[in-house]
Amino acid sequence: MAPIDSDDNTTAGADGDLRTGRRRAARYVVPVTVMGVAAATIGLVPALADSGDPDLPKVTAEQLIEKIAKSDVQQLSGTVRISTDLGLPDLGGLESGLMSGMSGSPGSGGDEEGSADPSVKLTELVSGTHTLRVAADGPDRQKLSLLENAAEYSLIHDGKDVWGYDSKSNEVYHSTTSGSVEQPEQEVPATPKDFADQALKAVDDTTSVTVDGTAQVAGRDAYRLVIKPKQSGSTVGAISVAVDAGTGMPLKFTLTPASGGAAVVDAGFTQVSFAKPDASTFDFTPPKGAKVTEGDEVAKAPEHGRVAGGDLAEELDGLKEPGGLTEEDGPKVIGEGWNAIAAFDTGGQGLPTASAGGDLGGFLGSFGDQVKGDFGSGTVFKTRLVNALITDDGKVYAGAVTKDALVKAADAAQ
Repeated sequence: MAPIDSDDNTTAGADGDLRTGRRRAARYVVPVTVMGVAAATIGLVPALADSGDPDLPKVTAEQLIEKIAKSDVQQLSGTVRISTDLGLPDLGGLESGLMSGMSGSPGSGGDEEGSADPSVKLTELVSGTHTLRVAADGPDRQKLSLLENAAEYSLIHDGKDVWGYDSKSNEVYHSTTSGSVEQPEQEVPATPKDFADQALKAVDDTTSVTVDGTAQVAGRDAYRLVIKPKQSGSTVGAISVAVDAGTGMPLKFTLTPASGGAAVVDAGFTQVSFAKPDASTFDFTPPKGAKVTEGDEVAKAPEHGRVAGGDLAEELDGLKEPGGLTEEDGPKVIGEGWNAIAAFDTGGQGLPTASAGGDLGGFLGSFGDQVKGDFGSGTVFKTRLVNALITDDGKVYAGAVTKDALVKAADAAQ
């Protein structure tokens, strides 16, 4: 695959048009939301290939970013596959229980939400490989279906109504929107465009942006935009976005770690059409016998937001007591660009030690690396993308950076 303008290494200061394109594109936060279960839809058929590299007119990185920013696809339907591999440790199913407890799903005392609540169901996308069917007809009609073994979960937005339906449990979630054109931000990215919009936020003076050849994705000709950190110390190796040559819509997104190996996130269309979907695609009536939960009922439920037997709001308020975390003293950002580290002080609430925390302290500590420095000692918890240092005196440093970078940040903060 021959590069196009392979020496086209662009930064924010290089061109005013590039700045305009970046401002229009949605901004990126290193998928802490994907880690998000601590912290984000495609393990596509091998890589970016359908068959060969199409012969397309040359474009610069500035032009391609501008093309993405101007893309205004209103109607589409297709199939998306997403694969997420953060390299999280195997907790023997414990992570499922923690997720249930955090979300208030069945088994955590928050049964009111049920399996059809999108805030619960879509968290499944943060790990493993999933197949989605997507459809859109303007800003008021969208549908996303998560295909499972002999089951399907669908999230449908039709006008003011939002429906979630889990065929496995025969449960329905319903809520209404204000009807405004501007929709609330999606918590979990579900398409290549969602990921690409986030990634474009990282394009600044610390970033290399190039156009690296062409490809075919889902039968469509596409350019390949490559985004890389210039700084050392980031866990992000490169981000590759396949951009549809005709519409400017991202068709595939791949984030590879600096450590090498399989992609951390690989999301892309395996089939796509820009024709108007049939109106019946967005029709939904709760099946007979289905349990229907209204969104306002969930919000009012006393169990909503409970975490492992405690109220989330109370837990957060507890950190604001004297000596705890306050809005004024955390989180803070250390460094810039891809090496930015979020830091805050929990007020002495460090990780329980094996001696003080018993089995729990030893269990948690076994998943991290013990480190020491001018800051004292602590534990670094690692994934293939986001790492976090928790010091013994309750300070936390987290970012898409290496273990050494976290230790240096903690030392410098002394």
